Amino acid sequence: MRNWHDVRMRILIAEDEPLIASFIEKGLAAEGHAIEVAVNGPSAIGIFLAAPADLVILDVMLPGCDGFEVLQQIRQVDPLVPVIMLTARGEVDDRVRGLDLGATDYMVKPFAFAELAARVRSHLRTVDRAGAAARSDIVEVGDLRLDLLRREVLLDDEPVALSAREFALLEYLMRHRGQVLSRQQILDGVWGISHDPRSNVIDVYIRYLRTKLRDEDASRIETVRGMGYRLVDR
Repeated sequence: MRNWHDVRMRILIAEDEPLIASFIEKGLAAEGHAIEVAVNGPSAIGIFLAAPADLVILDVMLPGCDGFEVLQQIRQVDPLVPVIMLTARGEVDDRVRGLDLGATDYMVKPFAFAELAARVRSHLRTVDRAGAAARSDIVEVGDLRLDLLRREVLLDDEPVALSAREFALLEYLMRHRGQVLSRQQILDGVWGISHDPRSNVIDVYIRYLRTKLRDEDASRIETVRGMGYRLVDR
């Protein structure tokens, strides 16, 4: 995957029609953005989880899983990233469903690239303003600092490398600091309600976080026997 650190904005295009995907990719790349293209639903989800984008252009009719399912997965990770949905169908029901699921904008094919580019610029300006003004994008608990826009975690001012899922789990724990969170609450908040509740995935990722946060004695992320986990301010 390409390094996106020195570019203006990161855009994920989820579109299975090669001509349309190439058309959008070339146009937005010419405006200085870094582009990733996914040709099916599972690929779009995987790319976003690995490296969350600043904006997503999402076709409704994707193979593997449709754009509505991809949108739901994206919103579980990032409730604020702008998502522009594309569809060849102009039915009101499709637009309403997409907007109800959290789509930011909607465009019906065929469309002029100039209009799409203008909408992209508008939504990215909103992202910039929100990043400058909203300190809720910075979450701090003691010596832990999480920056949502930079996707960065600092421990005692030293960077901590986390996977996308580890980052999402830590954010959930930090936003609910001091609260005892059951495994079901964490599954719903981080993995989604469709995940198998019998899985030990939460325990595995809690161990990952403890190791990376130098919390081998579990004094930062506490295990509350029979109830779940709690992040405390040390």
